[in-house]
Amino acid sequence: MALESYVVVHNIAKRHNVGTLARSATAFGVSELILVGRRDFNSFGSHGSTTHIRFRHFHSLQDARHFLKEKDCDICGVEITDDAKPINQHPFKKSTAFLLGNEGTGLSAKECEICDFFVYIPQYGGGTASLNVTVAASIVLHHFGGFAERFRDGNKFIVAEKPMKQGRRNYCAETEETIAEERKARRENAANNFFDETGNGNSSSNLLDALFVND
Repeated sequence: MALESYVVVHNIAKRHNVGTLARSATAFGVSELILVGRRDFNSFGSHGSTTHIRFRHFHSLQDARHFLKEKDCDICGVEITDDAKPINQHPFKKSTAFLLGNEGTGLSAKECEICDFFVYIPQYGGGTASLNVTVAASIVLHHFGGFAERFRDGNKFIVAEKPMKQGRRNYCAETEETIAEERKARRENAANNFFDETGNGNSSSNLLDALFVND
């Protein structure tokens, strides 16, 4: 079975970083970019790449974890912890979802709880304490890689044709399928004692099959 990778976006303070994350995600073969919490995002910096990646939305971290575990996917926190492995050791055994921390505070306690293991990026210079979240994501995703390299045309890689199906820009919208998935997920999560972190009991997943258009 081919390995897949996912990027989980939960507590990123600067919403325009999501557009840049999408650009890196498409470059390194990510299957889906998962938004937890807010559905909207800023596509600044994506250079049109949001039309080439699928987005999925969850209201809570536990719902996202449940979905990923159904995919038999490890959840890897990108954070310096006592047991974190350096990324250049490639400690990956199967499909993996990468959860990156907030630009200022890193991963929260709730985010760490859903992670199966952690990796960090070794630094060799003394001028900064950490990397920008989008830079860190690019390095981690490149190390996970192992996919066939994309064809090139001169000094650029060839970009795939844009999908014909389009939807509301910069927003994960509801579909009939995802409403049905949401109801099923609620029943399953209630049976497994998973609760929405907002405390309002509304927990849902939302797959964006209609992709985005950039200015």
